[in-house]
Amino acid sequence: MTTRFALRVLTRFCTPFALAVLLCHSAGVTGLAADAQKPNIVFILADDLGLGDLGCYGQTKIRTPNIDRLAAEGMKFTQHYSGSCVCAPSRCTFMTGLHTGHAFVRANKENGKGYSGAEGQLAIPHDSVTVAKLLKAQGYATGAMGKWGLGGPASEGHPNEQGFDLFFGYLCQRKAHTYYPDYLWRNSQIVELPGNQTIIQDGNKLIQMKAKQYSPDLMTAEAEKFLRENAGGPFFLYLPYTIPHVALQVPKDSLDEYAGKFPETPYDGSKGYQPQAQPHAAYAAMVTRLDTYVGRVMALLKELQVDEKTVVFFSSDNGAIQDAGSDPDYFHSTGPFRGYKTQLYEGGIRAPFIARWPGKIKAGSTNTHVSAFWDLLPTFVELAGGKAPAGLDGISFVPALLGKGEQKRHEFLFWEYHERGGSQAIRLGDWKAIRLGIMNRADSPIELYDLAHDIAEKENVAATHPDIVAKMATMFVRERTPAKNFPTPLDKLK
Repeated sequence: MTTRFALRVLTRFCTPFALAVLLCHSAGVTGLAADAQKPNIVFILADDLGLGDLGCYGQTKIRTPNIDRLAAEGMKFTQHYSGSCVCAPSRCTFMTGLHTGHAFVRANKENGKGYSGAEGQLAIPHDSVTVAKLLKAQGYATGAMGKWGLGGPASEGHPNEQGFDLFFGYLCQRKAHTYYPDYLWRNSQIVELPGNQTIIQDGNKLIQMKAKQYSPDLMTAEAEKFLRENAGGPFFLYLPYTIPHVALQVPKDSLDEYAGKFPETPYDGSKGYQPQAQPHAAYAAMVTRLDTYVGRVMALLKELQVDEKTVVFFSSDNGAIQDAGSDPDYFHSTGPFRGYKTQLYEGGIRAPFIARWPGKIKAGSTNTHVSAFWDLLPTFVELAGGKAPAGLDGISFVPALLGKGEQKRHEFLFWEYHERGGSQAIRLGDWKAIRLGIMNRADSPIELYDLAHDIAEKENVAATHPDIVAKMATMFVRERTPAKNFPTPLDKLK
């Protein structure tokens, strides 16, 4: 029986306490486990936020004082990558510690009942070994407030089936395309939102009729309640906000800060999201409103006197989107990088990543360690005093965070994306290989870039480095497994 399968069996049939005992007995106890108090863990995840949208990464048009303070009081990573270039697979890599060549979800695939059918996307299996299950086994209270995208109501991928004591928000990514939904979910119960009413007109065009309760406000309030109720710790709070994913919707009190400050071309709603007369102002206002939520969480941690016992992480699930009124070129949302959401160029997967833990993580530090979403599971579990199961793609970067011990490094990072013709990418040292069109042919051409000298991926040097290209071609086949929900011509080469 493989280690990965064994852990799935244990996760499915053991109580959290029994699983914790078995994991500690088989894996041993790390130095952090000797601490009298396990640290609380908060992970705040933005949705489609570009690395360049934050002041601490160079943004000049949008205010983000609280996130900038998070970086000033903690560590900013400059070579961190999201799990994918779109939402659901990126979240799956975080939850399971597996990259998208091995993960169960490799695209924004619906639940099999059609785009307009039942709510929810492809559900991760009940026996998945998730970060929430492993932290729960270590004695953590677990809560998630925001967008899920890994299984709808009554599915085996529901957050309550995947280790979360409490979930509040959107189970379905499609439902999250409006910030004023008719309802949200609290665990398996619908929470009606009086005052919000939407209708669909003219094909996919969304027309907002009434807008009273802004969903991220509600998620933040729910998170604050969770923090108050679990202040005794340890707790794991996962906050996957929907901001700044389109539609470009934000309350007037936030919009007023930026209204009239930028040149505007109104968005007419023709691409399936609500029209916005001031898209630049709305986008900036959404990012700043997200920043205020971060500030509220940080202020509450101090009020509850758990600030120094809590590790706070901040990131984004993929690069900025160029669609439905958003304008990443105007805001330089992707910084110096090429590409956007849905692309495996650096702009689609290079993500902001900030970590703060007073007295443990050096304030004002910058780290060039190369990391990715699948590293978060083993990192969080080690911080909790445990050790992640074998067979993962992720590597704990606790040594990089704390500046203690030897940091293990990835030989390579791997991505596979199954929409828009399909694509793969590998980062091997400073070499970056990309191949497009994998849904049509297994031997599609490989582009090669030298990130050490060409961070913008402008010059394809594949023709002058045939040895590297040949190595990448082998890895593109070797470092993946076939997935029945995501077939490609590559499957026949295994």
